[in-house]
Parts: sequence; C-alpha cells; structure tokens
Amino acid sequence: MATVRLKKGFDIHLLGAITDNTIVDAASPTSVAVVPDDFHGIIPRMEKKEGEHVAAGEPLYHDKNYEAIKVVSPVSGTVKEVRRGERRHIDAIIIAPDGDNDIVTHNIMGDAEQVLLQSGLWVMMRQRPYDVVPVPGIRPKNVFVTAFDSAPLAPDLDIVLGEKRQYIQKGTEVLSGMTDGRVYIGIRDGQDIVAPNAEVTTFVGPHPAGNTGVQAANTVPVNKGETVWTIDIVTLARIGELFTTGKVSHDTVVAVTGEMVQQPRYVKSIMGSDLESILKGKLTDANCSRIISGNVLTGSQVEMSQWLRSPYRHITVIPENNKPDEFMGWASINPKRFSIYRTFTTWLCGLKKPVSMDSRIKGGERAIVRTGEYDAMLPMDIYGEFLIKAIISGDIDKMEQLGIYEIAPEDFALAEFADTSKLELQRIVREGLDKLRAEMS
Repeated sequence: MATVRLKKGFDIHLLGAITDNTIVDAASPTSVAVVPDDFHGIIPRMEKKEGEHVAAGEPLYHDKNYEAIKVVSPVSGTVKEVRRGERRHIDAIIIAPDGDNDIVTHNIMGDAEQVLLQSGLWVMMRQRPYDVVPVPGIRPKNVFVTAFDSAPLAPDLDIVLGEKRQYIQKGTEVLSGMTDGRVYIGIRDGQDIVAPNAEVTTFVGPHPAGNTGVQAANTVPVNKGETVWTIDIVTLARIGELFTTGKVSHDTVVAVTGEMVQQPRYVKSIMGSDLESILKGKLTDANCSRIISGNVLTGSQVEMSQWLRSPYRHITVIPENNKPDEFMGWASINPKRFSIYRTFTTWLCGLKKPVSMDSRIKGGERAIVRTGEYDAMLPMDIYGEFLIKAIISGDIDKMEQLGIYEIAPEDFALAEFADTSKLELQRIVREGLDKLRAEMS
C-alpha cells in the first residue's frame, strides 16, 4: 500500500464537533425533495406530474440530452409539488411520503452501466473534466474513490457506512469492470478498507487531502482528452448493495455539527429529508443560526423549511452575522479572532484549538495579489492564481495549459477561505468549467 504525504492545505478546527458517535433516528419526514441543481450537467425533463404516485427508486425526471440518465425518488409517496423559479427552472421536486415500503427492484444481470443509469446512482458520480454527471457510453481511464472527508467538522465515513461496508468489495468489482484502468481508493492513515479489485493509497496531510481531485492529482493526474470518474466510499457501497440485492437504499447517516447545535450527533434519516425532521429542537438559537447542508466550505445555505442536499451526509450550523456593529469590525484585535496568517494572537494558543466563526466575510472583494495563497492551499501541481486569472479573462488555451481539466470547484474551496482578495473562487471555477465544456461540445 502506497502512502502519499501532503504538506499543502490547512485544517480548520471549529466548535461543534461530534464527541459521541452514537447514531440516533430522526423524526419521520413530512416531505422529501430532490433538488436538480445538486446534479450539475443535467437538464431535467419531468417524467412525473404533480399528484402522481411514485415508488422509491422510480424515476422523477431524466436528462434532456441523455434520456438514459434518471434521477429517482428516495421514498414512496405522492409528488406534492414541482417548485419552479425564474424562467421555469425546477428548484425542487417535493414528495409527500406515504410510509409504504414500495421500492423498485432492478435486474442486476444486465449491463452494469444501464443498471446504474436506471437506478439513479449514476448521478451520484462525477466526471472529470468539467466535474459533471458522467456522460454515458464513455469508459473512464480510472475511477477514484475517497474513503474519508477532511473538511471542517466532516463526518467519519466509516460511521456513515455502518453495515454497508460489506458491499464495498462488490462495488469495486462492478466499477473495475467499467474502466479501462483501475479503481483507486484513497484512505486516511489508520483506516482499514478491504478491496482486492482496487489499488488503495493512504493520504497523510491536512484538508483538502480527502478530495478525490487532490487524490487523483497525486496518484494518476488527469490529462487533456482523458476521462475519469470520482465518487465517495458511501456511493461505492450503495453500488455494491444494488448489485447484491437489486435495490438501492436511500437511508443515510447525517452528521449534525456546528457551534449552534445543542448536542452534535449522527442522525439516521432519508436522502433529501426536510430539515425540520432532523433539526427541530436541536439548535440553541434557530433565529441566529446559519444552516448549511454540507460543510462550511462547499455546502449550500438552506432554511429550516428546506431539505437535505446532496451528498446527504452533513449539516453544519454556525452563528449568523449578528454583530454588524462590532468595535473595529474585521480589524478588531480581539484575542479570540482566528487567522491563518497570524494576523491575530489566536495562533499563540495553537491552530488546532477549536474556534468560533460566524458567517461574516470580514472584508471586501479586491484585486488578486500574487502572494502564493492559493498554491499554499492547493496540493496539486497547478498554479492556482494564474489559472483563476485565465478563467476570469476567458483564455481557454491558458486554462488548458494550467490544468483546468484536473480541478473541480471544491478543490478551490479552502483557497477561497484563505483568500485575502475575497474572490468567489468556486463560482469562478464553475463558470470556467461550464464555458470550456460548452466550447468543446
């Protein structure tokens, strides 16, 4: 087993980590939703209408360009609402669960790609380049699986896996038959994953060591003209379960973390559950909290009335920006202030001590200054500052030369946190990838 040691990056230690790994059951959800924006690269075309019954695992919509790509319902129930936004964009498909155990069974003896497409698990994978749902019919050069999450307050994926660990080997076997190369699984030091059909690599270092893009870049980098798939170990186990039982399990274990949570815990729920069933009565002050479905770096801001977003395993609740008149604002010399760059005295107590952070940006957008900030947070063979400038200027040739095919927005999330220019790096990268994909189509 190879070991890769990463020095670049940074671990952000926030208040509100889980100290008790006991899993508790969430309340039964009153509604479950699928949000099409979670599956980038798909243009939805509805297959179900409001008021129609849908079984768990039955398609709700398919992709306009590739009809074989299906997005399915996590539960059995009735399509309560197809909520639309501007220009009839589908914001959410809301389902009222009926409590029945009506679940679709798949014929697992057919072509593996078709089974994954019909089951809805296909959309849980990502393709590089472009960080989109994979295009059917293209065999990837390699498949990269991450077995751990290194983001702030991230759940332990071994706990999220639970008994589904038994399906990892089957999932690896399926994916190894769908690639021309190998399946690579990245684990953290001390983690034990048994997968004879995969090459297991140990990654030692700070966040973003758990990102599949970082692991791929330090194992077998993605070059122009190549396609790879990236997934997490939980999705790999779901694939193994599908090809063992013929059914897709939509249960999930969610880490409810953050400073505003009374008792951070692991909660068992359903993919896409309404947040009230998970969070009601568990926050210290719901009116002064920012709820994030995911981690603080890459997650989506949501309201209590909304739903758990993909990848369905993490909720973070931090203080909202409730101190607009703080003395000296972002320039305060409060000793409790945190800074990567030792601007404040907090570093004297050690950067591994959990700190309190709220939702404020603490500064305004300004020009990029060549300080090497991006490169220090990006353990990839990429010049981050030059790549961002190339994307902003729309220089496609420069983007290709600087390695845009290797990256995804999440790879720049930590650099965005550390950026003194306060640029929305993830948005910039996403727009750059979309523009490049449109040009190459």
